[in-house]
Amino acid sequence: MSTTTIPSFKLNTGADIPAIGLGTWQSKPGEVREAVKVALETGYRHLDCAWAYKNEAEVGQGIKDSGVPRSEIFITTKIFVSNYYPDRLEKSLDESLSLLGVDYVDLLLLHWPIALRPNAADDFIPLKPDGTRDTNLDLDINREVYPLLEAVYKKGKARAIGVSNWSVPKLEDLLTVCKVKPAVNQVELHPYLPQPKLVAFCQSNDILVQAYSPLGSSGSPVREDEEVVKIAKKHGVDAGTVLISFAVKRDIVVLPKSVTASRIKANLALVDLDAEDMKTLLGLSDVRGVTRYTKGAWGVKFGFEDGF
Repeated sequence: MSTTTIPSFKLNTGADIPAIGLGTWQSKPGEVREAVKVALETGYRHLDCAWAYKNEAEVGQGIKDSGVPRSEIFITTKIFVSNYYPDRLEKSLDESLSLLGVDYVDLLLLHWPIALRPNAADDFIPLKPDGTRDTNLDLDINREVYPLLEAVYKKGKARAIGVSNWSVPKLEDLLTVCKVKPAVNQVELHPYLPQPKLVAFCQSNDILVQAYSPLGSSGSPVREDEEVVKIAKKHGVDAGTVLISFAVKRDIVVLPKSVTASRIKANLALVDLDAEDMKTLLGLSDVRGVTRYTKGAWGVKFGFEDGF
């Protein structure tokens, strides 16, 4: 039997964060505004956004359309890798705040543990003459960029800060130098990429894990996996409900993305998976193989267990 009760988790700041949020990555222009409005009217109180998604203006319009007070909504945005510089990071956040129509975000993340060198031709994803990304490997993200995040946190523009796509080695290093412990690490997580060591490390260090692409990703087979379908039939729910519940059962915030009203509503449902269900789901990557769907052409390794 499914339920629409949305649990919350505690950040290390003491703030509550809803366990299910609406993901807005890859949501097309013209669709995001309505998706956000429907989500908030349905009961969502958590929106996951990013400057790099190029749709924050529509997210802001959807918030206004919903009529839900800003104080009731947990909003996340992210600083993109081409804005990891003293003259750009806070300006990027200010742009996001303006587009979203708010004067603070509840959570601000660094998007990836690598920087790009902005240039006049393209300051979003600048490329070298050979067509590869113009990465700045000389910039120490933990020591030179994270302090910029701490500075805007101290100004009150972000009520919590954290990272996205940080591996255990990168988190271990960050924890030796940060003044404000990251509240969150947002990473790709689903049964084909359960990342148990990363999750255990974060939870033992009071860093909340958030799962993006919790259903795999567009066109991935996770949702259609026969074991996932079998568990869904057992409980009389949709396969998506199983995958979302799998994350929440692990005390992980889950961020399913959809622009379809019926799917947005369905993604709020949770089912109480039993120990056998969890064992099966956690073991799927051993059977099917560990699979990561979101990589990006960075040209470097980040230190994850799967070699990424």
